Amino acid sequence: MHDLMARIQRIPYLYWALAALAVALLCPLVLDNYLLAVLWQAGIYVLLALGLTIIVGYAGLFQLGQAAFYAIGAYTVAILNIYLDVPIILGMPVAIVLAGVLGYLVSRPILHLRGDYLAIVTIAFGEIVRMLLVNNVFGITGGANGLSDIDNLSIFGFTFNTIIENYYLVLFFVVITIFGVRRLEDSRLGRAWTYVREDELAAEAMGVNTVHVKAIAFVLGSALAGLAGVLYASRISVISPELGRFLESVIIFCIVVLGGTGSIPGVFLGTFGMVVLPELFRVVRDWRDGLVGLAMVLMMIFRPAGLWPSRRVAEELSADEQEASTA
Repeated sequence: MHDLMARIQRIPYLYWALAALAVALLCPLVLDNYLLAVLWQAGIYVLLALGLTIIVGYAGLFQLGQAAFYAIGAYTVAILNIYLDVPIILGMPVAIVLAGVLGYLVSRPILHLRGDYLAIVTIAFGEIVRMLLVNNVFGITGGANGLSDIDNLSIFGFTFNTIIENYYLVLFFVVITIFGVRRLEDSRLGRAWTYVREDELAAEAMGVNTVHVKAIAFVLGSALAGLAGVLYASRISVISPELGRFLESVIIFCIVVLGGTGSIPGVFLGTFGMVVLPELFRVVRDWRDGLVGLAMVLMMIFRPAGLWPSRRVAEELSADEQEASTA
């Protein structure tokens, strides 16, 4: 099985990307609005998971508060739009930068922590953000009811109103993000993340500023979550503190792990398994969460590396199998 996956992964990445893009562009021609809405929602989660892939998959940091930055991005653009009448297109960079800055401020004091401790701190931060939103901090978050009547995104007089328009908008940002993340993976910074993830002490001995490169991962991952929040708020026009709940962070984390930590194609497979399939099986709504949980348990038992492991992991698994067969 691992050998088959290794053969599949040897197919040039560009071919997979072009095939997936062609399918995505043609989807509106054959799918109804409901299914397009499901794919639009999946695109939001892909952005969230790509951000977490930078933090968890590349830098090796255990982050369980991604939904907090998702909510920060959504609430920032909503507050600017509702109270100050700032267009979404102008509020978008503010929300993205704010999410990234808060990601830095939260991560900087705790980056010396490892494993469970880092996860606990990020969970706590997520709960703090959610409670501030619920308690209507400064009287501008709307409390438990959230905010409504948020404008749609408008660019040069063109407003993204319909689901097809918003689907292509999210697709555009997904493509741009994948290109950027892919370039980061092969860059000097990406190699530094790999060194830190594999052996932090050795990375420091080689002259890598481990705290600095980990902080960059947090900033970029948080900023992508902020972007996803902006796109969500501008399409739905109604947001609530539920965006920042811990369960959302767990879903995003499961997408990354299910697909394969550090794998961009794995993000899509994980999103399909965690977002698209449960929505398509709404007929078994009462059993849906249990089935998803069962699928995760089976994955951890039979395929712990994920549905589509990163190339590095796939090569390691292939080497282990060859070693076992010659033993």
